[in-house]
Amino acid sequence: MSASFIDTLFHTQVRKEANHLMWLGVALVAIGLIALMFPVVSSLVATLYVGWALVFSGVATLYGAFAMRGASPFFGGLLLGLLSVGAGVFILARPIGGELAITLCLGGLFMIQGAFEAAFAFEMRPAQGWTWMLTSALASILLSLVILSGWPGVSLVALGAVIGVNFLSSGLAFLMVAAAAKRSVKAG
Repeated sequence: MSASFIDTLFHTQVRKEANHLMWLGVALVAIGLIALMFPVVSSLVATLYVGWALVFSGVATLYGAFAMRGASPFFGGLLLGLLSVGAGVFILARPIGGELAITLCLGGLFMIQGAFEAAFAFEMRPAQGWTWMLTSALASILLSLVILSGWPGVSLVALGAVIGVNFLSSGLAFLMVAAAAKRSVKAG
C-alpha cells in the first residue's frame, strides 16, 4: 500500500475538506506567532478572557436557576452560578492568581490535546502527513510537561508563550495534512 490516502470514509472526508484544513492551519499559525511575539500580553488577555467568560456564564446560570425556582435543580444552578461569578471576579481582581490557576489547567489540557492528536495521527497512518500530526501531539505533551514541572514560576510568560507554540505547532500540522490531502487528490 502506498503512502497516499487509503479509501476510507475518514480519508475521503479529509481530502474533501483540504482547503478548510489549510485555512485553519493559516489562522492557527498567525495566532501562534502573535502570541509568541507578546507572551506577557497574551497571558494577560487569556486570563481576562477566562475571567469574563466565567462572570457571564455565572450570570446566565443564575438567571436559569431563578427561572426554575421551586424545582430541585434550583440550588444546584444557584451554587454553580455563584461559584462561576465568584471565580470570574477573583480572576479579574487578581489576574496573576488567575494566571497561576489557568496555567496549571492548561498543562492538563495540553496533555489531553496531545493524546487526541496522537490518536488522530495513528488513525491517519499510513497516509501522507500523519507524522506532522504526531509531531504536534508530541509537542503538546512536551509543553504540558514543561508547564507542570515549572509551575508556578513560569506562569507570567508561560501561558502566552505556550499558547503561541501550541497554536503554531497545530497550525503547521493542519497545513501539512492539507498539503498531503491536496497532493493525494492530484495523484489520484
